[in-house]
Amino acid sequence: MSNVTNNSGASGFTHEKIETNSFLMVVLILLVVVIGGLVEIVPLFFQKSTTAPVTGLQPLSALQLAGRDVYVREGCYGCHSQMIRPFRAETLRYGHYSVAGEFVYDHPFQWGSKRTGPDLHRVGGRYSDEWHRTHLTNPRDVVPESNMPAYPWLAQTKVDAAAMPAHMKALRTAGVPYSDEDIGKASADVLNKTELDALVAYLQVLGTSVK
Repeated sequence: MSNVTNNSGASGFTHEKIETNSFLMVVLILLVVVIGGLVEIVPLFFQKSTTAPVTGLQPLSALQLAGRDVYVREGCYGCHSQMIRPFRAETLRYGHYSVAGEFVYDHPFQWGSKRTGPDLHRVGGRYSDEWHRTHLTNPRDVVPESNMPAYPWLAQTKVDAAAMPAHMKALRTAGVPYSDEDIGKASADVLNKTELDALVAYLQVLGTSVK
């Protein structure tokens, strides 16, 4: 009887100590979160479905990569997701759901579920280049109810051609399979191209690796 009382008292003291010591509580909570996160996340690094590119996936060209930079710089991801979830309503509207293998060359990837505007993951090839140019210059010309801002300056701003080789080299370090030839001709490929040209090229390739 005495042993039971002593053990209960010790247990209560430990529980009380944790609850009354805010620093200890925070440390233990962080420890639990870290362990739980590692258990959930680490296995994904070793699953082929999340680390191997889908069949036919190609790294972005120099022009498409420049367009992606514009896309990120202008905050397009704040209103448009690039993640189609595996629900019937999603796939009926946007097409095949997103798979991790489509994004292995994206740094950072553009997944997300917030949609002030429609998802853009499968927008590639859905509209003509001219439609995209008009839409970006003045969205109301093609979608009267649109609340998207216009980006007319993109047509007057040239892509920074000199910066592209270094950008592609950095991505190659991160695992994107750019060849020396790809990097060597990067500047020439975007020479005299506008940021509007680049952004349209990027939009036209989105989601085209999976049909």
